Amino acid sequence: MSHGQVWRAHRQYAATAARWTADVWRKEADRRAALRAQRKPLVADARAALERARAVDPEGVTSLRHRAERELRTAQRRVPDPMWLFATKTTAALGIAGYVWLPQVPARVWVWSAVAVVTAVTALFVWVAVRERDTSDLKPTAEESALLKRLQPQHWKEHAEQRGLAGTLTGRPKLTEAGIVVAVRLDGTWTATKLRAAEDHIRALLGARTSLRMQIKAGKQGGWAELILRTRSAADGDDLKWTPERRSLGVDTVTGEQVTVPLGERLLIAGRSGAGKSVASRPLLYDASEGATNALVIIDLKRVEGRLWDHRARVASTPREVVDVVDELETEMLDRLSILPKGQDTWTPTADRPRITVVVDEGAEVMTAADKVPYETETSDGKTRTVNRSALPGLESIARMGRAACIDLWWMTQKPTIGDGIPKQIAPQIGVSICLAVRTPAEARVVLGEDAQAKGWNADELPVPGVALVRDGKRKPDPVKVRYMDKAVVIALPDRTPWSRTVAPTVEAAGAPTLTLVKDTVTEAAPAVDGAVARVLKAIETADEPVAQKDLVTITGLSKGAVSKAVKTLTTGGTVVRALDGRLTTTRGDDTAAA
Repeated sequence: MSHGQVWRAHRQYAATAARWTADVWRKEADRRAALRAQRKPLVADARAALERARAVDPEGVTSLRHRAERELRTAQRRVPDPMWLFATKTTAALGIAGYVWLPQVPARVWVWSAVAVVTAVTALFVWVAVRERDTSDLKPTAEESALLKRLQPQHWKEHAEQRGLAGTLTGRPKLTEAGIVVAVRLDGTWTATKLRAAEDHIRALLGARTSLRMQIKAGKQGGWAELILRTRSAADGDDLKWTPERRSLGVDTVTGEQVTVPLGERLLIAGRSGAGKSVASRPLLYDASEGATNALVIIDLKRVEGRLWDHRARVASTPREVVDVVDELETEMLDRLSILPKGQDTWTPTADRPRITVVVDEGAEVMTAADKVPYETETSDGKTRTVNRSALPGLESIARMGRAACIDLWWMTQKPTIGDGIPKQIAPQIGVSICLAVRTPAEARVVLGEDAQAKGWNADELPVPGVALVRDGKRKPDPVKVRYMDKAVVIALPDRTPWSRTVAPTVEAAGAPTLTLVKDTVTEAAPAVDGAVARVLKAIETADEPVAQKDLVTITGLSKGAVSKAVKTLTTGGTVVRALDGRLTTTRGDDTAAA
């Protein structure tokens, strides 16, 4: 072979090697770029989780913070360097090794040094590959091992087309404490919504059992979706029995965090029969009835859950009791709002006038039974007639205006889509929704919002019982395993004096709470104390002529029940008199005329 042929062969080999090197570089750079785009958001999520853990556990005495720190380190390790940085580090390492060893050793040692360098580079690549593996200490079950194998990109690519999933490709699956999480790359014909509709095809490709909960939502960036298989729960190791020391609603099955719902929110709790709605509400009812400045009122026509709490809550279990207690609550609300100091947005709860949480258990039944409750009234001519009264207007008024007066409405129902399961005037006022398992996606949308299914709030897929979704505008659609509070635990709770407008607590000098009954007689000063009575009296006094009782409803904006009760108070006390035609006028005007 001539010198020219050797030179041409050398150039050909060099060009081939250059193309191969460039191809390898490009593929490795693309791989690393894709992994960085996929994994950097996980680092941000891990940092946010660590911040939450530090807020909950600033001293680092529980496993929650340690687990968050470990997950952050793992997420950071799994983000590879850009190709240019990796090549720079490798070249620097080789240069340092060559500078130190090569000029000072003979040829034989030089050869062995070269071998050692090649071996070290190979070991470095192997170490990087091993480092990028999932370093979590979780051990997959047999089911998870099979799913992880089928979620690998090669297996997915081979079987996606025959399962109707051509154009999708999985990333690298990860086993977490909440199950298996994998990113799915989508081509131009796919969206996260369309992939969600193909859930049956995904289940068939993976060979997953039909009861395995699967969640599909939009990914961290465009063109990607996130597939989550709920094979396990982060709450599995937590003791879910309620105790005064463990007073949270439950445990987040994804993050393991304690989930709490603070007082002061208008709340909706929904779930089909057997989903655990009553059990889930008990920790919340305890919080609402505990403390000197908290009071609980329960409206329960079924008389099951209310009877458990009647030693520490005001319970209304008949239609007439419901109407009466709603009248009291509405009057108390208006009274507080009428004396609220200027510039103050909300009432400050005290032992005398506490925060009142009003719980309507099974709202649909209450609205049916307490809509037309017969009451007997005496007409101006001394005859008795029957009128129907409803609790709904008062409850709607409390839902709209009660928050400023620290009177909060909680609505519970099994039938959110039937009749007045959630009245139209109350539904828009709801601030927090707790949804246990429901039967249909339509029910989930009524409870959690029209965008519920699109954003992963699939309450119709929740297991039964004891798992809920809590939507408060801050949480993600992560299931919450609620704490179990037994009936015997509720019955054994210390007694509390139920709230009533006829009972005002006082505190003796020794600090022990006692109760003092407020006099039932009405004096001329009483209307000034009662907000509803004051508004009715003012409307009658400022009228140019006697006023019909039905017109007072329009003038004052009060419900018929509140007006009727105020008129009865004023006429009984002699401040207002009823003419022969039934119209109302004040005796103060008569006294002035006589003078």
